[in-house]
Amino acid sequence: MSPRSLSLHLALTPGIGGRTVARIMARNELLGRTPVQFLKLASEVWREEYRLTAKAADNLFTAKTSDTEAAERDFAAKGLGWITAADAHYPERLEEFDADPQGVLFVYGNQRLLSSDTFCVLGSRGTTPAGLDQIESLTESGVLAGEVLVSGHDRPEYQRSAVVPLRWGSPRILCLDRGMYEVLGPDLKSEAFRAARLWRYEFDPKTDLVVSPFRPSAGFHGINNQVRDRLVAGLSRRIDLVNVAPKGNMERIGKMALKCQRPLRVPPECELLNLGASSLP
Repeated sequence: MSPRSLSLHLALTPGIGGRTVARIMARNELLGRTPVQFLKLASEVWREEYRLTAKAADNLFTAKTSDTEAAERDFAAKGLGWITAADAHYPERLEEFDADPQGVLFVYGNQRLLSSDTFCVLGSRGTTPAGLDQIESLTESGVLAGEVLVSGHDRPEYQRSAVVPLRWGSPRILCLDRGMYEVLGPDLKSEAFRAARLWRYEFDPKTDLVVSPFRPSAGFHGINNQVRDRLVAGLSRRIDLVNVAPKGNMERIGKMALKCQRPLRVPPECELLNLGASSLP
């Protein structure tokens, strides 16, 4: 088994998150330990030396490498890839934004977009109809300026922006709060939400990119939406916040953006203006 195959084996093992995958890969490289040597270690070593939980160690012990090999063949046939934090091509923009970025990203589509001039237009839940109109308007301005939108798929605030590039035949990056098979279907051909299908019946991997920090078959759980929001912002060169709920996730994202000196625009009444943000037009 190659180190890359091991990273997928770990990423597909329940109980082993992306950060743990990156930690294991980095330690194996430091120690010169091969994937085969690592997998032959006792569970006690995994727990003590690699800080795996008891449940994760048990799951890794029972995980079959043959299942990973089959998944890797399936991924290759569909064009589905993965990037770990230990890879040289892990998005630098995400590492700059987030002190604790996701350790594994599953990717499908045009990966060149990760190095493009990206932006996002975000809003807290419950954005008003006028706010949704503003999201659409700001998105259109960015798209027409040649920027690449980063968005989500399953909230009105995200859907309102995510359809704009489709109207203009422009690329976009969609970040998910669940696995790709759950959103694009087992063949990865479905558009991500109903309104998008009015513009394009099938997802176009030559134009767009989908990124998910969750296993391809994973459903939605717990705080996945917050993880998704941070991923959207982290992959964006600049960020617009149309609606910012006090002490909510969007306010936290705004503070993260300002900390890493990422361009941030917010409404005129937003307190983030006092911390260095610019005002939306």
